[in-house]
Amino acid sequence: MPEGSLKDCALCGRELAEPCTKHHLIPVSEGGKGTTTVMLHKICHDKIHRVFTEKELKKKYYTIDLIQSSQSIREFVEWIRKKEPGYYDRSFRQKKR
Repeated sequence: MPEGSLKDCALCGRELAEPCTKHHLIPVSEGGKGTTTVMLHKICHDKIHRVFTEKELKKKYYTIDLIQSSQSIREFVEWIRKKEPGYYDRSFRQKKR
């Protein structure tokens, strides 16, 4: 899936709207300070961190394409694409572990 423009969320492809955040493709806690970041809706960013550990993001899911290869993420993207760009649900912040 193409990453779209700088005005689009790198994960879901919808137009960016607040709340949005930067996601480090290599987590800062795993040595990713100063590495590539992408802009995401906060709900998309929260979903990534709900599904994957920091170690998994570093070792296996270090690109948007790899993150999007996850069945859980694909199902989320299919669902979130139907929402308005500014949609946010606070329950996505809570880790599922």
